[in-house]
Amino acid sequence: MKIKSKEISVSIYFLVAALLIAFLFPREGKFRYQYQEGKPWRYGLLTASFDFPIYKTEAEVKHEQDSILQYYVPYFQLQKNVMQEQIDKLEADYKAIIHPLVNRFYLVYLKSELEKIYGAGIISRDNRQFLEKEKFHSIKEFEGNEALEIPLEKVYTVQTAYAEIMNDCPSHLSPEVLKTLNVNKYIVENLIYDQDMSDKVKNELLQQVSLASGMVQAGERIVDQGIIVDNKTFNILNSLKIVSQNRMGSMQHQGWILTGIFMLVIGLYACFFLYLYFFRQKFYAHRKNTIFLLFMITSFAFLTEMAVNYSLFNVYIIPYMIVPIVICTFFDTRTALFAHITMILLCAVMVPFPMEFMLLQIIAGMTVIFSLKDLTERSQLIRCSFFVFLSYAVFYTGLILFQEGDITKIRWQMFMYFGINFIFLMFTYALVYLIEKTFGYVSNVSLVELSNINHPVLRKLSETCPGTFQHSLQVSILATEAAAKIGANIQLTRTGALYHDIGKMKNPTYFTENQSGYNPHIHLNFEESAKIIVDHVPEGERIARKYNLPDQIIQFILTHHGQSKAMFFYNSFKNAFPDRQINDAIFTYPGPNPFSKETGILMMADSVEAASHSLKEYTDETVGSLIDRIIDSKINEGLLKDTPLTFKDIEDVKAVFNEKLRTMYHTRIEYPELANKAEKPVSES
Repeated sequence: MKIKSKEISVSIYFLVAALLIAFLFPREGKFRYQYQEGKPWRYGLLTASFDFPIYKTEAEVKHEQDSILQYYVPYFQLQKNVMQEQIDKLEADYKAIIHPLVNRFYLVYLKSELEKIYGAGIISRDNRQFLEKEKFHSIKEFEGNEALEIPLEKVYTVQTAYAEIMNDCPSHLSPEVLKTLNVNKYIVENLIYDQDMSDKVKNELLQQVSLASGMVQAGERIVDQGIIVDNKTFNILNSLKIVSQNRMGSMQHQGWILTGIFMLVIGLYACFFLYLYFFRQKFYAHRKNTIFLLFMITSFAFLTEMAVNYSLFNVYIIPYMIVPIVICTFFDTRTALFAHITMILLCAVMVPFPMEFMLLQIIAGMTVIFSLKDLTERSQLIRCSFFVFLSYAVFYTGLILFQEGDITKIRWQMFMYFGINFIFLMFTYALVYLIEKTFGYVSNVSLVELSNINHPVLRKLSETCPGTFQHSLQVSILATEAAAKIGANIQLTRTGALYHDIGKMKNPTYFTENQSGYNPHIHLNFEESAKIIVDHVPEGERIARKYNLPDQIIQFILTHHGQSKAMFFYNSFKNAFPDRQINDAIFTYPGPNPFSKETGILMMADSVEAASHSLKEYTDETVGSLIDRIIDSKINEGLLKDTPLTFKDIEDVKAVFNEKLRTMYHTRIEYPELANKAEKPVSES
C-alpha cells in the first residue's frame, strides 16, 4: 500500500507539470502547413474548403492608408465666448486700473487686435508643434455642425499672438507703455483639439481602405506539390492561414484545441513517467530526482513558449543542450537522451518549422551524449559545447543545401544564434555546481576532485593515520577494479573507498594498521575497546559533514561495516565470559547495511583487504579461500541483501579480488650477492 501511495504522489508531479505547460501552451490553433515564398510547396494538392478573402499585405494596406490619410485634417473646437470674455476683462481692467496711466487709444488698439487674433484662432504651442511635426498644413475649425478649414500658417499660438500685437503697434503709441499693460493676460487658447472628432474622421477614412483584394471560392485550386510559392500564392496561403486560425478561435474550436493540447502534453509526460517507472526505478524511487527531471524539461518548454508567443528571441538561442548535459552528468546517458527527446517533442509542437527544429535539436542532443559518455574533467563541458555548435552549423548547412540546392539560401544570422547558444552552454559549468549544492547531487567531476590525495581530509588522514591511509588506497584499488568489472560507478566507488575510514583519525593508535609495537587496548576492557572501534563510523560521518563532503560519500562511511559486529572483541568477550549476558548493541556497528552496488563492493573490498594481511603465504589457494570465506560470511549474515548485486556479480568480484591481491602481494625475486665482495665483477663482452 505504501508503494502505491508513493507511485500516486509521483504521478501527481508529472500531472502538475503537464497541466502547467498545457495552460501556457499557444491556444490559437496551428495552421497545418509550413511554407515560404520562393520555395516549392512540399505537400499535395491544396484546394479551398470554404470561401475566403485574399487579404492584402501589410505593406499594401499601409500604402493605401497613407495615401488616403493625405486628406485627413485634425479637428479643433472653437470656444466662441473666449474672445468676448477677454475683451470684457480688458475693458474692466482699463476702467479700474489702466485708465489713470494711459489714454484710451491703447484700449481701442488692443480691442481691435484681440478681435483679429481670436477671429483667426489661437491654439496651444504643443498642438502647433505636433501639427508641424506631422506635416499638417491646415486644421478644421468647427462649431456646432459647421466646420471650416483654416491654413495652419494663419493660426496663432499665445506667443505668436503677443508678438503680433507688439509688432503691429502704431507709431502714435509707445511700445514701452504697451508692454506694461500685461497683454498676455488677455491672450488664451480658443481652439481646443477634439480627440474624439479627429479619431472618428480618421477612422472613417481608414475604413474606406479595403483589406482584401479578391476572393477564393470553395473548391478552387490554390497550389499543388512541387509548385514554387510565388508572391500571389503566398498571399493566398497567408489569407487562408488567417481565416483558418480565426475559425479555430471560436468557442467550439477552442475547446477541441485545448483538448488536443492536453492529450499531446500529458501523453509526452506519461511516456517519460513510464520510462522512469519501468527502466529507472532507482531514479523514480526518489522524489527529488523526479522533481529535478521535470523541472529541467518544463523550464525549457516554458522558455520556448515565451519565445514563440511573444517573439522575444529566436528559439535557436535557447540552450536546450543544457538538459542532456546536466542529466548526463548526474544520472546516465540513456535517461539524458530520453528526457531530451521528450523536451524537444514538446517544444516542436510550439515552434515554426517543427521538422527542421527536431532534426537539429535531436542531432545536437546525440552529440552531447557521445561527447560526455565519461565526464571526469570540467574542460569536457567546454569541448562538448563546441561540438554542439559544430553539429548545429554542419547539419543546418546540410539541411539548407538538401532543401534548396543553393548555398546563397543559407541564413547567416542562424550561425550568430548558434554562437549565442554556444556562449550560454559555456555557463553549464557554473550550473552543474549550483545544482550540486541545491539538489545534493555529485558529479564525476567533483568526485575526481575529491579523490585527489591533496584534499585536506585525505592529507590529514595520511599524516595522522598512515596505516589507515595505505589501507584505503589498497581498498580503492580493489573496489575500483571490481566496479569496472560489474558495471558499477567506478569514480564513485574509488572516491568512497578513499574516505570510508576517515573516522579513525580521532583515535588512530587503537587500530592495528597504525600501531608500531604498542597496543593501547591492553588497558581497556572488551566493551570499551569495541566502542572505540565501532565509533569510527559515526565519527567519520561527523568529519565528513564538517568538511562538507557529499551525502553519496558519507553513505560509504556509514555502510562499509553495515550492521555487522566488531568480531574480534565480541568473540573475545564470549570466550572470556561464557556465562555472562552480552549486550550485542555495544559490539554492533550502527549501519545501515549497503544498499547499492558501489557500497556493497566497498564492504567486500574493505574486509578482504584487511583480512589479507593475516595470510602467511599468498598462493591461489590461500587467497581464494580467504576471499570466499570473507565474502560468503557477509552474504550469510545478510549484510548484502539490500544491494542489487547478483550471484554472477559476486563471483566476478571474487575473481577480481583474487587477481589483484596476488598481484599486490606477489613474491619478489631475491637479488644475488657477489661470492667475493673484494673481487671486481667481470665485465660482459
